[in-house]
Amino acid sequence: MVCFLRRSPVRVAVVAMVLGLLGALGLGATPASAARTVHRSTATSSKRYYVSLGDSYSIGYQPGPSATRHGYADQTVTKATRRGYGLQLVNFGCGGATTTSILQATTCPLPAVGGPSYGGLTQAAAAESFLRVHAGQIALVTVSIGGNDLTMCARDPNPIACVTQATTAIKANVSQLATDLRAAAGPNVPIVGLTYPDVILGEWVLRPVDENLARLSVTAFQALINPALQQSYAVAGARFVDVTKATGAYLPLTRTTTLKPYGVIPVAVARVCTLTYYCEAGDIHAHTSGYGVIADLIVATLPRV
Repeated sequence: MVCFLRRSPVRVAVVAMVLGLLGALGLGATPASAARTVHRSTATSSKRYYVSLGDSYSIGYQPGPSATRHGYADQTVTKATRRGYGLQLVNFGCGGATTTSILQATTCPLPAVGGPSYGGLTQAAAAESFLRVHAGQIALVTVSIGGNDLTMCARDPNPIACVTQATTAIKANVSQLATDLRAAAGPNVPIVGLTYPDVILGEWVLRPVDENLARLSVTAFQALINPALQQSYAVAGARFVDVTKATGAYLPLTRTTTLKPYGVIPVAVARVCTLTYYCEAGDIHAHTSGYGVIADLIVATLPRV
């Protein structure tokens, strides 16, 4: 996903995305360069690669603007040592990537810190080439993609039709991506597909306040976005991690807490405000702690070594 501030066109895009969804509901690298180590652990002496693909969440984007080493991919490397893994991260992620560009674009305007060149290939093809070359040395593959497909619908004259079409494209593209990654990685490599925190819950406190939109966003994630992603990853036997649920979005909005400077607000909203920049700045990206929650979810899927 891409960075946006509270009064930017992209915030408007996210709002249109959610409204469109609810309307629809009726409510880069060569093998040599890619092998470069960007994070090393000493938990085990064997070389085990962790391959990351996706959008700005995959590169740990935080307001600046910049990619960082604070994202879930780098944190996964550190946290996985607790389960006996010594991982070397190879991060093919690209800020702004969509489910189409990950399959078709051969350049990346915002790569991961220390990320490899695609070597004239697409992000997906570069990652698949790396997986094949390093068969038997891959411990984990993660993918974060799909958010940018939906935000673009704000520019469409018919956002409802756009979102419906975008969801269809997401399912087709992610199914292809997951299938191709599985073919390249082999049957036993863990592939983990991710979704996103429901940052639109932050509309509960972000001025101009829109509590109704915050409520409806939960339905959009729960009824359309996440089921589409889950079905797509399941095609290739990949595991889907519901980050939306894990970050508290599905908690009843009647359950409240107190959070400065907002006062008494729903716990689900407070979680989004604590884990992301949305409530304070209208930016969808995660604080380091928010990326840490995603890393914990990824590590929990790994069997102990």
